[in-house]
Amino acid sequence: MELHVQEGCHPGPASSYEFGVEYIPGFGNECASEDPRCPGALPEGQNNPQVCPYNLYAEQLSGSAFTCPRSTNKRSWLYRILPSVCHKPFESIDQGHVTHNWDEVDPDPNQLRWKPFEIPKASQKKVDFVSGLHTLCGAGDIRSNNGLAIHIFLCNTSMGNRCFYNSDGDFLIVPQKGKLLIYTEFGKMLVQPNEICVIQRGMRFSIDVFEETRGYILEVYGVHFELPDLGPIGANGLANPRDFLIPVAWYEDRQVPGGYTVINKYQGKLFAAKQNVSPFNVVAWHGNYTPYKYNLENFMVINSVAFDHADPSIFTVLTAKSVRPGVAVADFVIFPPRWGVADKTFRPPYYHRNCMSEFMGLIKGHYEAKQGEFLPGGGSLHSSMTPHGPDADCFEKASKAKLAPERIADGTMAFMFESSLSMAVTKWGLKSSSCLDENYYKCWEPLKSHFTPDSRKPAGPN
Repeated sequence: MELHVQEGCHPGPASSYEFGVEYIPGFGNECASEDPRCPGALPEGQNNPQVCPYNLYAEQLSGSAFTCPRSTNKRSWLYRILPSVCHKPFESIDQGHVTHNWDEVDPDPNQLRWKPFEIPKASQKKVDFVSGLHTLCGAGDIRSNNGLAIHIFLCNTSMGNRCFYNSDGDFLIVPQKGKLLIYTEFGKMLVQPNEICVIQRGMRFSIDVFEETRGYILEVYGVHFELPDLGPIGANGLANPRDFLIPVAWYEDRQVPGGYTVINKYQGKLFAAKQNVSPFNVVAWHGNYTPYKYNLENFMVINSVAFDHADPSIFTVLTAKSVRPGVAVADFVIFPPRWGVADKTFRPPYYHRNCMSEFMGLIKGHYEAKQGEFLPGGGSLHSSMTPHGPDADCFEKASKAKLAPERIADGTMAFMFESSLSMAVTKWGLKSSSCLDENYYKCWEPLKSHFTPDSRKPAGPN
């Protein structure tokens, strides 16, 4: 039995009902959905009958090996007007700024920061989601299914009769400017800034935009995003499963005389094939391998209520685990509005050198540790063991602040893509983009020594 949630009925930005988007709540659930125009489209009691209801085709989409344990086995059955195999051969197309070549430029261990990435003007050039993809950094190897990439998307027009699917990994999409109406084989999702969505490996999707649009993408190879284990936190907290939303089945039976273009990313390269029908012709589906969205305002924050600064792992929304326990290929971490109440504590993030790589982005507002030049739509990368932390102004203010309970980050949302892999920056990120901030290091130059060895005795027993 489906439980439908209509857009606007959950906490978050109000949305227009004109898009006709509805959802099934729950993370990783075994779900079933059929377009109400075709009741009974799901076969009863089996996956692959000799003749499907409405003479549909049965097609399985597997997100894991057939023999994975039941707890990690991912697959869905799709009942569609024509199977997805009905297309012309794929041919290589212009790669644009999409790459998985991590040797384009020499390694750079410096702290890196980018000003807001510039969105092309529609009056000058029409750019959709795929043509506006730019790979910023990454690590690992697609062919061995181990690694990640971080992309920026900058677009000003809808995809029209074009769709995209990724053979290499899962996309976690973080819109920063402009809402996305995403058509998938499972149904439609409306995703706005301060929401995220995950389009898993192999799923075809097309994106409509309504204005200049910008955002971030975390791509992981060979693994899927999971909710982090809660450990001593207990059964509840952080991102709750019921707040994740899965689209309800919706189809279009549409011929495309001029040809519909299916774009595939395979081994880091882009390929295109033509077909005569819309790929969004799935009348019904069931399974646990689906796209989904999440509103970041629903995150239940855990924080220090006594002293000291808890590690940012307490703000993990989703994780993509590696084979090493407790070590992630990638974590998606947010820094939402919350209370700061710690006593005797320097409250902003501490100075830090980390074996992990940390990419920071800003959806709206400002980030507490750098309220000046770190702007929405930009980003920063602190590579493995590269030191980073609050700028000089933040340090001085926080060192002298009265430690009363205070609201932190109201009206803001910063996030972090964190990885155990050492990421390389692309040629576009280091050289082609005009947004690289060459003066980032200067935010720490005003830091000065406050060392006063003769002013107080070492602490000892009373």
